Amino acid sequence: MGLLIFSTNVTLDGCVDHQEGIADNETHAVFTRLMDGSGAMLWGRVTYEMMESYWPAVARGEAEVPPPMREWAVKLDAKPKYVVSSTRNDFPWNNSHHIAGDLRTGVQNLKDATPAGVLLGSGKLAAELDRLNLIDEYKFLVHLRIVGHGPTLYESGLPSARQLELVSAKPLRNGVVAMHYRRSLAKVARQE
Repeated sequence: MGLLIFSTNVTLDGCVDHQEGIADNETHAVFTRLMDGSGAMLWGRVTYEMMESYWPAVARGEAEVPPPMREWAVKLDAKPKYVVSSTRNDFPWNNSHHIAGDLRTGVQNLKDATPAGVLLGSGKLAAELDRLNLIDEYKFLVHLRIVGHGPTLYESGLPSARQLELVSAKPLRNGVVAMHYRRSLAKVARQE
């Protein structure tokens, strides 16, 4: 069974608006390495549609972007992508698959079938999966900005606090800090 890893950009005040982070070659390289180490991507419909509206064109060479962004796009195009949606069931982007039905069962089956792990990149979906105790690790790029607006990480709340263990913290040259946490196994056992 592979791990489910939630990864996102987040500001110091918890904002996860994709337009508020530092989108440069260094941060794209971090996300490319994360994607390379995972067997599949997992998104909610809104994130899928945002990604689908831009990255396939970059992968096809229809947009001028720096080399790390192009590398990301080409790899993302080839990577298996799974989408949770109750309102859409057609996902035409290359190698995209729909997870329908019971969320816990669908995502657990994906984890079981993906030994290299699944990289989750949707905030609202992460909150739902965290409520189901399905997230194993968290890899956040913490941007040294306070933006004063949302959406924010876990703004819909959780039934209880999550105790995490720090695996690593790596500052990047641009000031962003790559944080890697895993769920504390003792706390997970008590929450289930």
